Amino acid sequence: MDKNKMAANNHPQSWGRFPQVRPERVVPVYWRDEIPDLAMFERPVLPYAYGRSYGDSCLNEDGITLDVSNLRHFLSFDEEQGLLCCEAGVTLAEVLDVIVPRGWFLPVTPGTKYVSIGGAIANDVHGKNHHKAGTFGCHVTRFELLRSDGQRLICSPTENSEFFRATIGGLGLTGVILWAEFRLKRIHSPLIVMDRIRFSSLDEYRELATASDRDFEYTVSWVVCLGSKNEVGRGFFMRGNHDTSTRRVVQRRRSRLPLTVPFDFPSFTLNRLSIHAFNRLYYHAQSVKHVRKTVHYDSFFYPLDAIHHWNRMYGKRGFFQYQFVVPFEGGYEVMQAIMNCISRSGEGSFLTVLKSFGDVESPGMLSFPRPGLTLALDFANHGTKTLRLLDRLDAMVREAGGCIYPAKDARMRADDFQRAYPQWKTFEQYIDPKFSSSFWRRVTRENGWEKKI
Repeated sequence: MDKNKMAANNHPQSWGRFPQVRPERVVPVYWRDEIPDLAMFERPVLPYAYGRSYGDSCLNEDGITLDVSNLRHFLSFDEEQGLLCCEAGVTLAEVLDVIVPRGWFLPVTPGTKYVSIGGAIANDVHGKNHHKAGTFGCHVTRFELLRSDGQRLICSPTENSEFFRATIGGLGLTGVILWAEFRLKRIHSPLIVMDRIRFSSLDEYRELATASDRDFEYTVSWVVCLGSKNEVGRGFFMRGNHDTSTRRVVQRRRSRLPLTVPFDFPSFTLNRLSIHAFNRLYYHAQSVKHVRKTVHYDSFFYPLDAIHHWNRMYGKRGFFQYQFVVPFEGGYEVMQAIMNCISRSGEGSFLTVLKSFGDVESPGMLSFPRPGLTLALDFANHGTKTLRLLDRLDAMVREAGGCIYPAKDARMRADDFQRAYPQWKTFEQYIDPKFSSSFWRRVTRENGWEKKI
């Protein structure tokens, strides 16, 4: 998070730092019982915590940004049942600090722990164990939702259930989540027993994924999307389980300062040559095909969190995170075609993550995960060239019957969103009349959105 920068510039940013837009006003919230009268604002309102969404789903151009990052109190913890209740501004990092020493873990976690509980619900985040545990929303038992008319709704699968379903994955549009209760996962230690297996093609990835999904809770892979024909589609498959041994583990202490990117890199730093060189070095850094080791959960789940402000590597223009899912049927052929298209474009992705989604259904109306193959990519913002590539990828995803992740999107067409999320009209009934976002206005506007570069 970069709260100081937000305060200095008086406007929040997304993690991708595109688009660069400003709200009319940032209104901080310090106590859940002293929320400003939302009905008094003439412009649309949107909650905001730490800006870890990549696109514009957390932005509200010319509107009111409600900064809820100060709602950071723990309210209750049932250590017998593994039920934790806390305010919506508490981060996953803060939750982990409390629960891991007590033998519990997050049921689902994304690739960063610096997201708020409210954000995890609003984006219905997923992780490396989707095939086993589904999304974060699957483990939420209840929350309190503040509406602009002053109503405070307790939402659960049985109470105000439609608001419960709309708010999970609802992108912060149904009201302000004040606090939430969710179930945790019992663990024996903070360690993960991990396999790291090198694969040479998507066919080999498919064999590893099929063989691993039953016995391993966590699976994910890093894959190459830039290079020669033999290089595209190769990578590392990582799988892991929580350590169940009786070994005594001393909690890791933060004995040294984390790495940080102190300034914006020049725009030419991440280019075809540098990304290709990194991919080759990284792929060949492991001399043997299969390595098994026991690691701390931090390095397994959150490797990028060890580098503060890593988004500055993409320069002042920011970057596009692009994540999509395509159905399993024909999915591997589509995935290979998409990777080949990216390689031919020369627009290399510095970090490319491939995994398989399972069939655990989320309660959320607009939740992104669905059975299939999902690929997440980071593209430096090179303007028109990058946008044209993403338009081509959109067409391939569309033809395959796939969809794009709203929490990581900054330029999806309105018709693509409406096709992939046909329940958006039903969801619209539960949007708070005072709430909106740059994303929502873009994907529901009939005439689309004028791209700003």
